[in-house]
Amino acid sequence: MHSSGGVFVEKRIAAQQCYLASDEPLSEDTQIALHGVTRVLASVGRAFVCLDSSFHIAHASYLLDELIGSGAARTLAGRSIEELLGSNLIGSGTPLRQALLEGQRREGWRAMLQFGEGNHRLVSITAAPILHGDTTVCDPRMAYVILLRPAEAESSYSSSAMFVSNAIICSPAMQRIFRMVEALQHSEAPVLITGESGVGKEVVARAIHENSPRSSGPFVAVNCSAVPADLLESELFGHICGAFTGAVRDRVGRFELAFGGTLFLDEIGDMPPVQQVKLLRVLQGGQYERVGESVARTANVRIVAATNVDVRLALQQGRLREDLYYRLCVVPIEVPPLRQRREDIPPLAEYLLNRVTSQHGLVRRISPQAMRLLLDYTWPGNVRELSNVMEYAVAVARMETILPEDLPEEIRFSPPISRQIAIEREARSSPDVLPLASSSTESEQLVAALDAHRWNRSETAHALGLSRSTLWRRMRELRLCDMKKS
Repeated sequence: MHSSGGVFVEKRIAAQQCYLASDEPLSEDTQIALHGVTRVLASVGRAFVCLDSSFHIAHASYLLDELIGSGAARTLAGRSIEELLGSNLIGSGTPLRQALLEGQRREGWRAMLQFGEGNHRLVSITAAPILHGDTTVCDPRMAYVILLRPAEAESSYSSSAMFVSNAIICSPAMQRIFRMVEALQHSEAPVLITGESGVGKEVVARAIHENSPRSSGPFVAVNCSAVPADLLESELFGHICGAFTGAVRDRVGRFELAFGGTLFLDEIGDMPPVQQVKLLRVLQGGQYERVGESVARTANVRIVAATNVDVRLALQQGRLREDLYYRLCVVPIEVPPLRQRREDIPPLAEYLLNRVTSQHGLVRRISPQAMRLLLDYTWPGNVRELSNVMEYAVAVARMETILPEDLPEEIRFSPPISRQIAIEREARSSPDVLPLASSSTESEQLVAALDAHRWNRSETAHALGLSRSTLWRRMRELRLCDMKKS
């Protein structure tokens, strides 16, 4: 009695919660099986739909009601899957539908569930053909299954990170920088942002603009190292027709384009000396002239400059004018390299990964093992290199989860000294602690690095991701200080 009563109850519940695509009923065994699978997956927050060979919904999990609205599962029964997932994702001729027709499984795709007006839910999906085999439990009309899980249920490394002006802030160093940005919200003082290439200096510059009295004005950026020296003056100040060979029409310069807003001068340390003088005059007098014109124009801009060069060295060598430096460096901000703020790596990696996958309708996660490699790497190319690595991983990954083998070789097989440098960065608060072991191997590596940079300690330290003082201490401990290039 107990057994037969239990079967009766299961059949009754299955009949209530299994929605059919046609008037022809599913077998009792199939209904019970679907009910069991539905309950098991619902217990871990997963819904699913079964499709027939024409991609119409033959069964919909009752959990859809919780995801996108009451009555969704029953209403969608018998309808095309395109009504739920959209024709762009699974319509005729799309890669996802073609893969299913060819008997292939696809996972890690992202879709916006659609039901009624205003009922939408972002989900991650896994789609696969149903393998019937010799069993008769699954109705032969069931051709495909699509597993759905809420996108917000994905694990996130960025839960502790803040997002300010498109910048990800997690580490204490970046928090200090954005506290400074906030403190400058009523100021129009020039700012000089320093830091290695790829650390995000322009992101900081945009944040300064967006939190300034000039936020309603334009933000205009010019890379001083990317413009030929003989054209930089025209790029900045503009020119009139006939000012020089090739000037066939008037040109508006960046100062004029940025009127009322912020002019971001990137890589100011690479500006030719002659142009530095002309820029200094504009900063001092507040006026400029187009090339070939004698009419003075007002420079109504706030200057934010940036450079990746060693400013002190550039001043010593005369590559950067001292008077221009002090005009620009009213408020100095140094953005530390990524290897010195490792807390930012996980949320940055996740953000950059999501930015890549969202362009292709995919979902990807980073495995803990892969994240460990990202944390161990020293990132000489900083955030720009991390962005490239995420694009590479998405391109080569075969599964939804990015594994160590999906990362570039330089990440997976970084030399031991690189990982030791990363450890050293964590010990910066204790300058007397030198985690690099004194060994013949390290000595050979340092000598090779010094040889490669002609024993220039500044260049060598930059290439290795070390400060000059740290490199000097290591050289002294390894008795390399008296060695010279052979």
